[in-house]
Amino acid sequence: MPARSFRKITAPRLEPVARGVWVMRGGFPPPRTMNVYLIEDDGGVTLFDAGIEAMAPWIAEAATRLGGLKRIVLGHGHEDHRGAAPGLGAPVLCHPEEVSYAEAAGPTPYFEIERLESRLFRKLMPRLLHEWDGGPVEVAGTLSEGDEVAGFEVKHLPGHAPGLIGFWRESDRLALVSDTCYTLDPQTLPPRFGPPRLPHAAYNWDSVKARASVRKLAALEPRLVWAGHADPVIGDCRAQLERAAAAAEGDS
Repeated sequence: MPARSFRKITAPRLEPVARGVWVMRGGFPPPRTMNVYLIEDDGGVTLFDAGIEAMAPWIAEAATRLGGLKRIVLGHGHEDHRGAAPGLGAPVLCHPEEVSYAEAAGPTPYFEIERLESRLFRKLMPRLLHEWDGGPVEVAGTLSEGDEVAGFEVKHLPGHAPGLIGFWRESDRLALVSDTCYTLDPQTLPPRFGPPRLPHAAYNWDSVKARASVRKLAALEPRLVWAGHADPVIGDCRAQLERAAAAAEGDS
């Protein structure tokens, strides 16, 4: 197959999420489960989360069509969320507690891959994380709870990562929450989608705080929750998030 044809088949598409917000879902083969968000921002766009390294050309192309990439905000600094950032040439911002991780080389130090139940994923994940990662980023500035970016309020939602942040827009109750919750099973191939759940403890900095952050998100009573992977949470988001937190009681 010619390279141009393969690129067309594998290219992720922009999908509208809400007013002035688009999701791009990357990863190959389908289903593509790596989500990044492009948000209208004063004639250009802000990118929330940076997905995996292979997504960089498509993110750059989409951002150019939308007026140009002004900044990248990392929901957190894990390999599959900072991956494309070094290749995009835009200033990178994150929470103060995430700077040291975003700027560090090598795997995230608090991951405990051996805690995964699946033998396949215990072997596979270190290789995938290395492949997805574009390497360390240079952080140009920080964002904390209550700051405003492109019409969204920053929410600190620690647990999966110490400096995990989400974006909250009160006007339409839209939440972009990085890996505060998952809507897939991270140990199945192909991935099984379903109701929201907490990230697996093997990937969490602090699972107790992760549960508290899901409850904090639920208390906002969002109408639509888009996470860092897979499909959104729709319907009665508060009830689904509260069930996810309750189901994770005892995990640590």
